[in-house]
Amino acid sequence: MSDSAQALCGEFEVLVDDYRRWLVTERCLAPSTVEYLLRDAARFLADRDGLDLRSLTLGEVMGFVVQQCSDRSVGAAKRLTYGLRSLLSYLFAEGLIERQLAPAVPTPSGRHGSNLPRWVGAAELAALVASGEDRGTVRRRDHAIVVMLVRLGLRPKEIVGLSLDDLDWQQGEIVVRGKGDRVERLPLPVDVGEAVVDYLREERPHGACRTLFVRVSEPVGMSARAVGEVVRGACVRAGLPPVGVYRLRHSAATAMLRAGASLEEVGQVLRHRSTQVTALYAKVDFVSLRPLALPWPSDVA
Repeated sequence: MSDSAQALCGEFEVLVDDYRRWLVTERCLAPSTVEYLLRDAARFLADRDGLDLRSLTLGEVMGFVVQQCSDRSVGAAKRLTYGLRSLLSYLFAEGLIERQLAPAVPTPSGRHGSNLPRWVGAAELAALVASGEDRGTVRRRDHAIVVMLVRLGLRPKEIVGLSLDDLDWQQGEIVVRGKGDRVERLPLPVDVGEAVVDYLREERPHGACRTLFVRVSEPVGMSARAVGEVVRGACVRAGLPPVGVYRLRHSAATAMLRAGASLEEVGQVLRHRSTQVTALYAKVDFVSLRPLALPWPSDVA
């Protein structure tokens, strides 16, 4: 239990438990997301020190944000403010605060103040995939993971959650279990299928668990962190700066858009709940947006 949770009074402990149920049942969030939202909620409520929530003011909320974000990275500050907005929305929905304060919580900006998703170019992605084709030095498992990430834009936990039973070879589909226990069937691209088959036939231990990708040291499933290490290793072999798994997810979306896919189609592949999330990728689709731009007037009357 965190120090913030231990500092909560009995009334706020009950509130945090109710908030947990709301996040699970109403928001359908993944357990890991629920846990970090609860940590931020406990930190904020402990800072209130037992005060009546109905007297909560915007100034107090902003004071908490400034205090907590002064020594945090941009990413950590964004997670905190996201958690705070979630908690304030819950408090308002339950009638525990009189005003909806969540929209007033700012989102810390990065060094350049941009919220554009970063992506890897087509040439770099090709080099990343090609880096795994040397069978003398690269595990077939790692190559299959990289190809799957580049082509399907899966999340790390979706990769480690795949089982042998999720591969439908007859239909050419793969079953993916995403956020909120959502289950989706996606087309299995030929190059992804070939890489997986090569791994299954030549490298994966026989008689291991049903998890698709297993550790080298023992036949059990990998961790999400291990998937990130696989990507970083591929970057080193390709001579590229290290990138994270989610950068490949953004890259897959951008590649689909530039190939002519619609936002709705990209959202289906990435399994977004809202088109607003998918619309973020339109900001980097300069090729598709350029024909929509009006010509700049050469003369100003």
